[in-house]
Amino acid sequence: MAIALEIEDSGRYEPGLISVTLLCGLPPSHFGALYERFEKYFKRGVIEEFEFRGKRFRVYIKEATAYPQAFAAAMTVYGHINTYPRVMVIDIGGFTADYLLIKNGQADLSTCDSLEHGVIIMYNHIISRVNSDLDMLLDEADIDTILKGELNNFSHDVRRIVNDTAQTFISDLFGKLRERGIDLRSGRAVFVGGGSILLRKQIEASGKAASPIFVDKIAANAKGYELLYKASAAKG
Repeated sequence: MAIALEIEDSGRYEPGLISVTLLCGLPPSHFGALYERFEKYFKRGVIEEFEFRGKRFRVYIKEATAYPQAFAAAMTVYGHINTYPRVMVIDIGGFTADYLLIKNGQADLSTCDSLEHGVIIMYNHIISRVNSDLDMLLDEADIDTILKGELNNFSHDVRRIVNDTAQTFISDLFGKLRERGIDLRSGRAVFVGGGSILLRKQIEASGKAASPIFVDKIAANAKGYELLYKASAAKG
């Protein structure tokens, strides 16, 4: 479905065979061990035939190239970080928070990991605490509304619990990074992923990340894959 949407959006649809160069990514901590198998999985050498939105597609994946997630997203702000010898990228997602060191413009896969510290954990803590303290049920959309500071009808106590728990969640994340010898007050820190966008206020208020850069595009990794592919092609 994603390939079909991209073909349509780029105006490349045709009834005949469509050759595709597929750019994809893996979490940094899994990249070194899995990227060859991941690429091979997509390059099966067969024509995929399917129907989508009333159109017949015949797709052949002629090339598949994988890149480390987070590193790819950071490439979208390369002009802001290329002068720094060390840049730490933090990708806060739903289930995990991944970190990756970029050293002299290159991904350093010896300094990366995936922590079980995604926003789903934060949501669960908030929902449980509001239910316990105020006998009220919130859902994730309610929490997002409060964290974004949008107009809402929630009481002061609800907003306090949501914001305090979110701040604690970020403090705990930085504490886990510190345990691994990572201090975001030195060098430059780039925050990517939907969780980073949602929790920008808490990250900035923590004082534990010096001049953080936020990549506020949800599709930043995909854009980064394209930039990396074009850079590689330009080098020949």
